[in-house]
Amino acid sequence: MKIDQHIKISKIIRRETLKTNQDFYSVIWIIGTVKGILIDGVLHKNVSNSMFFLNPRYKWKILKTNGKVSSGYIMYLSDKVLNEPSLSKLQINEVRILHTDTIHKAQLAPGIQNRVQTIIEMLEELLTTHLNHREDAILALVNTFFVYCDGQCNIKSSIDNNSSKASIVYSFKKLLSERITEQHDVIEYAEALHISPKYLNECVQEVLQTGAKSLIIEQLGMRARHTLKFSDKSIKEIAFDLGFSFLPTLAPSAKST
Repeated sequence: MKIDQHIKISKIIRRETLKTNQDFYSVIWIIGTVKGILIDGVLHKNVSNSMFFLNPRYKWKILKTNGKVSSGYIMYLSDKVLNEPSLSKLQINEVRILHTDTIHKAQLAPGIQNRVQTIIEMLEELLTTHLNHREDAILALVNTFFVYCDGQCNIKSSIDNNSSKASIVYSFKKLLSERITEQHDVIEYAEALHISPKYLNECVQEVLQTGAKSLIIEQLGMRARHTLKFSDKSIKEIAFDLGFSFLPTLAPSAKST
């Protein structure tokens, strides 16, 4: 893997910083003062010392008042990097895989900022060198970066947590990440959330315009496709791991892609 084709780092300097890597995940750390960040046409203000974790589907733009001084960093990461084994158990992977329809915002705890900035600066330097074993070093630093995010950031959805239905949907999606291989029925998740299946469906429909069962099927399909692509397991083995005798959501040619 040519690592510099899968990881990009840039500073937030221009008055308007646009997304440049359309198929990459974006990690945006805003350190200095900015007017805000425009995500899918919605302006988010008061974002100093904030870190955004954005799925590729989002269109975003950072707006500044001063075009000379850096206000932070942008790190672009490809699917291939995020699927590296060293990153597979990190919170960012759970966020990336499950919450593609939400904006994730975090804030660094006091005292962590300098360490995180040092990591980013080391990454930026390594990406421009040709040192031996630099790819291993870069992946190790990315791993360290997200370890700090896991431990020192409050990663949560920007879904309005004052909305009881939105909170239920967010809790449901977190349960999906933990139980999808064992639980496939809406009633099981409803019982865990101490609500009725009908009300869970109502919440999901209102917040995400889809059904609870559809989310379960979608998540099973994502897990299956990911395993099929990044492992040597057969469709039968994957189906067994996910608790099925077959996987109707997988296309017959999936293994060849």
